[in-house]
Amino acid sequence: MASGSGRARADYDYLIKLLLIGDSGVGKSCLLLRFSDNSFTTSFITTIGIDFKIRTIELDGKRIKLQIWDTAGQERFRTITTAYYRGAMGILLVYDVTDESSFNNIRNWIRNIEQHASDNVNKILVGNKADMDESKRAVPTEKGQALADEFGIKFFETSAKTNQNVEDVFFTIARDIKQRLAESDAKAEPGNLRLNRPDTSRGPHKKEKSCC
Repeated sequence: MASGSGRARADYDYLIKLLLIGDSGVGKSCLLLRFSDNSFTTSFITTIGIDFKIRTIELDGKRIKLQIWDTAGQERFRTITTAYYRGAMGILLVYDVTDESSFNNIRNWIRNIEQHASDNVNKILVGNKADMDESKRAVPTEKGQALADEFGIKFFETSAKTNQNVEDVFFTIARDIKQRLAESDAKAEPGNLRLNRPDTSRGPHKKEKSCC
């Protein structure tokens, strides 16, 4: 019987939970809105606590349901968001390329992940607002890449405004997680094909209901 996150359901092959973290104002909500609804707004509304969106994508012939949680970056909400680290399968660490302090704080966010998230959680570093004029840039691309290399994670510069690399970021981390889940499924249940395939041997009868 399939159970737990990442396993097959009727309308998708994998359910992947992602978490956006980073300082307040770096554009986490804008990235989420661009990816989920393909829209952008210049009006800045601070996220209070937690918000989430769902988007189903197709990857390598599999339907992946992404549940993306957007966290509040302010210190006073950080205690709320720690509980969400535990359920996350992938975490996007977001900073603003025009705000050096948001970049420097990435190390603190990584410490939070190490304290609260599962050991095998996938991580990706995102330098947002890459569309801004170079004169306003405070964090060079090379500096972002160097930090990502230090922690052994992938790195993208994005713009929620122009949609630069937004799809690439979410698709990249989703693909990495799907691969990890597929590998763990293969190890846990060798030869069991029913994890991702419905049983059609009993004809067109309705599926048995499950309590969980």
